[in-house]
Amino acid sequence: MRKLLVAALTLLPTTALAHPGLTHTHDLAQSLAQGFVHPLGGLDHVLAMVAVGLLAAQLGGRALWLVPAAFVVTMAAAGALGMTGVNIPHVETGIALSVVVLGAVVALRIGMPVGIAMAMTGGFAVFHGYAHGVEMVAGNSAASGLVYALGFVTATAMLHGVGIAAGLMMASVPQQLRITQFAGGAMALAGAVLLVA
Repeated sequence: MRKLLVAALTLLPTTALAHPGLTHTHDLAQSLAQGFVHPLGGLDHVLAMVAVGLLAAQLGGRALWLVPAAFVVTMAAAGALGMTGVNIPHVETGIALSVVVLGAVVALRIGMPVGIAMAMTGGFAVFHGYAHGVEMVAGNSAASGLVYALGFVTATAMLHGVGIAAGLMMASVPQQLRITQFAGGAMALAGAVLLVA
């Protein structure tokens, strides 16, 4: 009886893989993975997302979730726009500028109302989301495109979380001001290099 059960369980994956819909599921899993990896594969995206989290941590209070949420929602909408083929000029410049400006705001510890921080990060999110949306169109069906979007939204939120966690941890360190200034300055410098390149 045990051998029969083992044989049946061994055949189950083969039977499932033979189902025509599972190839599509594999495509969806691949799209999710590709979407998740896309923001992690570019230094410009990583630095900007972490900077948004650092900014949110610096502002504190409602900004901890409103600023990253504004970025993610706007980025998702811009990603959908990128999928439609609408042209937004100077996307790479906008992405590099986002790293420069967000890094400088963090380094200089510029305080601002939450609404302004949301508007600023949301404005930069247009460029990041559009780039993801254009990438999404390449080799993805409509269904897998949505799953790809879920992947890049998840990775973006995770990077915001890393920035928030780092910002909150730095707040408890005696040398917090210098560390924050160094981190933000390094981001701004990296953004400037990307801008020139």
